[in-house]
Amino acid sequence: MDLSRKGTLKSLFVPGGILLLAAVAMLSGGFLSVSAAAVDFYYYAVFAAGILLAWRFHSSRVLFALIMLLLAHRAIEFFSAGRAVAIGPGRIAFEAVALLLPVNFIVLALMRERSLSIPSVTPWLVLLFLESVFVAVICRPGQTTSPAFLHVAFLSPFLFHWTKIPQLGLLAFAGAFAFLLIRIFLYRKPLEIGLLWSLAATLLGLQANPSNRIAVAYWATAGLLLVASIVENTYLLAYHDELTSLPARRAFNQALLGLEAPYAIAVVDIDHFKNFNDTHGHDTGDQVLSMVASRLARVSGGGQAFRVGGEEFSILFAGKSVKEVVPHLDALRTLIEESTFRVRNTPERRSAPRGAGRRSEDKRSTRRKLGRPRNPPPETSRSGLSVTVSIGVAESDAKTRAAEQVIQAADKALYRAKKAGRNRVETASDPRSRALRPKRNIA
Repeated sequence: MDLSRKGTLKSLFVPGGILLLAAVAMLSGGFLSVSAAAVDFYYYAVFAAGILLAWRFHSSRVLFALIMLLLAHRAIEFFSAGRAVAIGPGRIAFEAVALLLPVNFIVLALMRERSLSIPSVTPWLVLLFLESVFVAVICRPGQTTSPAFLHVAFLSPFLFHWTKIPQLGLLAFAGAFAFLLIRIFLYRKPLEIGLLWSLAATLLGLQANPSNRIAVAYWATAGLLLVASIVENTYLLAYHDELTSLPARRAFNQALLGLEAPYAIAVVDIDHFKNFNDTHGHDTGDQVLSMVASRLARVSGGGQAFRVGGEEFSILFAGKSVKEVVPHLDALRTLIEESTFRVRNTPERRSAPRGAGRRSEDKRSTRRKLGRPRNPPPETSRSGLSVTVSIGVAESDAKTRAAEQVIQAADKALYRAKKAGRNRVETASDPRSRALRPKRNIA
């Protein structure tokens, strides 16, 4: 992922980084004295509310993460019996949890969201049960040391005098942090971000005395960061397009409310997209949409791209005139025209239609209705494909002050671009085409 992309670093640190920083400042900085009763209320309120929200929003991974954190913390407190975890069952439970927690965070990041039915949740519940049995067995009464592999030393113990966490646990935490960061920069998903900051809060909780209210508050903060990821994910689903990750129509409508003249609006449409779908299939069409969206997201000139539906996109330029944005739109058009991609060999999602016998009389008509080619070009999986876009742009002026009027003017300019041959930019005020080069391998 491009770190310069708008919102990438912001989504990484907001709200997770800010919440954890505030917790560190209040708990370790001495800015606020928190009573044990308040910490206990915070702890139970977070986990109770978090489990209910995760269940209500069908967020199985957050639900499992919250249960995992709750079980891990209660195990340490139970076996330590409110004392320091220097020796005995408390220390053994501490070392086991320090290893199992980061490994479980990696597993959670790799899992897909599941329904909350019994068959779907059984594998994860079995895993938690087996881990609980493992901790209970190694922490049985009279046991003074943990299995050797839990406290194996790779380096000199002197280098780790500052922490109670064994070296294997620290290595697991480092691996989990690196893994989650890679997934965040690849996919930019709220849950991975929530897992990252929750893991950091858990590490701080392990560093503190398990019976100390500061440690309890850190564990509660770890749960709170997971709850925040539910809120962020809900916002993402409501205001962003799932396929392209661009802001969706709802975000576009909200952005229109805050526009003040002068501004320009561009309407972008992929040329011959329906024919492209019919020729190459709908999964390949999704790849085209994602590719075009990734180029639109990098539009210069201060523009912000939105997917408003189907193969149609809009770009808002606040404080800009048509004359100022046309060069940027031309550069964007050229960038998309020159971009090629290779078709991934993914199974056609409509390859098993429901009720095909009712909709068609033979295999040939079924194939046509599914939008799949009778004889798929053999080179589609090996050679690069490209598409072009047509763009219409309009600006606010004395006659078109309302955003709806500007959009209508941009739509008319887009229609002229289509009628004039596509792969060009047309303006509402000065209808003229901008086809700078011949098309090549254009769908």
